[in-house]
Amino acid sequence: MLKFQDKVALITGSGTGIGQAIAKRFVENGASVIILGRRREPLDETSKMLEGIISEKKSDASVKIFSGVDVSDESAINNMFDSLKKDNVTVDYIINNAGVSGPVTCFANAPLDEFKSTVGIHLTGTFWGSVQALKVMKEGGKIITISTFFTEERPLEQRPYRFRSPYTASQGAKNRLAEAMSWELTDKGIISIATNPGPVHSDRIYKTVYPKAASEFMRVSGFEDLVPIEVAAASKELLPLLGEDENVIKDGIAKAAEKLANGKDVSKLTETFTNLLNKIQTIAEKVQNNTSHMIANQEFLSQGQVSESVLNLCDDEMAKILNGKVVPGDRVFYPVRPHIGTTTPGVHQSDFGGKVVVFTIDATDKTDVERVVFLAQHIEKNGGRAACFISESTPKELQEHISSKCHSHIFDIKNPEEVEKWLNTAKTNHGEILAVVHVTGKLPEISKLTELSRTAWEELTEKFITTPATVAQRALEQFVPGGGKDPRLYKDANGAIMIIGPDLPIGRKVTETQRAQVEVFRGALRPFTTTVNQELSDVLKSKIRMFTVFPGTVTGVEPDNQRIADAFNFLVSDSAASSAEIVFCVDESR
Repeated sequence: MLKFQDKVALITGSGTGIGQAIAKRFVENGASVIILGRRREPLDETSKMLEGIISEKKSDASVKIFSGVDVSDESAINNMFDSLKKDNVTVDYIINNAGVSGPVTCFANAPLDEFKSTVGIHLTGTFWGSVQALKVMKEGGKIITISTFFTEERPLEQRPYRFRSPYTASQGAKNRLAEAMSWELTDKGIISIATNPGPVHSDRIYKTVYPKAASEFMRVSGFEDLVPIEVAAASKELLPLLGEDENVIKDGIAKAAEKLANGKDVSKLTETFTNLLNKIQTIAEKVQNNTSHMIANQEFLSQGQVSESVLNLCDDEMAKILNGKVVPGDRVFYPVRPHIGTTTPGVHQSDFGGKVVVFTIDATDKTDVERVVFLAQHIEKNGGRAACFISESTPKELQEHISSKCHSHIFDIKNPEEVEKWLNTAKTNHGEILAVVHVTGKLPEISKLTELSRTAWEELTEKFITTPATVAQRALEQFVPGGGKDPRLYKDANGAIMIIGPDLPIGRKVTETQRAQVEVFRGALRPFTTTVNQELSDVLKSKIRMFTVFPGTVTGVEPDNQRIADAFNFLVSDSAASSAEIVFCVDESR
C-alpha cells in the first residue's frame, strides 16, 4: 500500500512550479489531490500529468481542479471549500504554497496597492485558506505553510531582504501565524507547521526576482545617460527578453528604443539599452552566484526536493514532533548583524527647539492614548512641537482625550493622500518635521484568530501592517519629495520614523496563545523595518532611519513609556545613523 493511499491533499498554487511538484509527489504516494490556481490551462496540463501517474500506480486516487481561484479572493476560497463540504470531501493535508514575487523595488518606490496585494496573497491567503479548510478537515489533519525564513534566524538576529519589503513583512507574519495556529487548533487535533526551503530552482527567481533586483540597482543611480525614471521604463520593456534567443533580444531592444525614444537618437538609445540589459544580466547572475556561495554545497534546492520535505512533514509521527515549529529549511548562511536589541543606547537629551514631531495614532485603548500624551509632552518639554493626527477608527472617547491634551486632528489614516495632506499641513503650520512616530495600538482581545471573520482579520492586517507602511512611505516622501521616482535625491537626506508596534499582553496569567497572536503582527514589522533600513542606508546612502519599538515583556510586565521616550531620543541622535540595531524591545532585559 502506498504511504498516502486514501488520503486527500489540497495544494494552493499548484498549476506550476513547487505546487505542481508537491501535487506530483502526493499522487506518486497514492494520495488524491485538489489543485487550484488562477489560470485554467496550467491546471489542465498538470491534471493530465497527475492522471497518468495515478493510472501507472493503480492507486484509485483522483484529481480535482478548481480554476480561477486566487487565494486572496474571499468568495473564491469560500465557494471552493463549500463545494468540497457539499461533496463530503475530507481533506487531510492543506499545503499553503501560493505566492507572488511582489514589487521588487525600494520601499519608497513600491506602489501601496501592490504592497497590499502581496500581503493579501501571502498572508491573508494563507490565513483564510487555513480557516476555511477547517470545514473539511478532521482530527489528524495537517496544515503545512511554505514561507521564507525572514524572521529571527538565530537569537536576536533579523535578516533583511532589500527591494522586497511587502514580501518580507508577509513572510515574517506567516511564520508566526503557523505557530499561532498550532496553539489555537490543538483542541481540533489539527497540526500546523511552516517550512522555509530557501532558494529553489524556479523561473520566478531566475527570470523575475534576480533580474528585477538587478534593474533596481541600475534605477537607483541611473545608467549611462538614462535617469532613474528612464531606467525603470526601459527595464519594463527589456526584462521579458531575458532567456530568449539572440534575434528575439535584438529585435526587442530595437522596438523598446523606438517606443521610448522621446526625441532621443534611436540608434544611440538601442546601444544604451543593449548595454543596460547586459549589465542587468551580469548583476542578476552575480546575485545568484553570491547566494549560492552562502550554501554549504553551493546548490539551490530542486522543486522535487522541496516536495519531498513537505511530504515528510505530513508524516504522522514527524508532524507530531514538529507541530508549531517553523522548520529552518533555508540552508543559506547569511552573514547578518544583530538588528534586534533591547533598551536603546543612552544619549544626551536632545533640544528639540524649532522642530516638529508628528504622531499618527491608531489607538486601541486608554493606555495607547496615555503613551501618546506622555511622548508628546516629552517633545514639548524639550523645546519641540507635537502634532497628533488620530485615526478616525479610534474610539471617540480616546480621540477626545488626546485632543484635550495635544494639538490634534482626526483623519483617515488608511488613505495615503490624507496622510500626505496632514504631514504637509504640519510642516506648513508648525515647521520642519524632525520625525514621524506611528503608534499602531494594541492587539484587541481575541479568543482565537482562527475564529475571526474575514473582515475582522483584514482590519488587523490593515492596522498592523499596511497602515504602518502607508505612514512610513508618506513620511519618506515628506523627507525627500520626489525620492520615490528619483532615488538619487535620498543621498545624505535626514529624517526619522519610529513605529511603536503592538504591546505584549500584560499580567501573570498571559497564555502562550495570546503571545503568539501578538507575534503574528510583530513578525511582520521586524523584517519590514530591517529591510527598509538596509535600503535607506546601504542602497540609497541616506541618513534617514526607521526604527520599530515593541513595548512589554514576555513575562507580562507593564511597559515603561519613559523607555520609549529614551528610544526616541536615540533615534533622532547622530548615533542612530550608524546603529546596526533598529528594532528594540525596550522593556526586555537580556
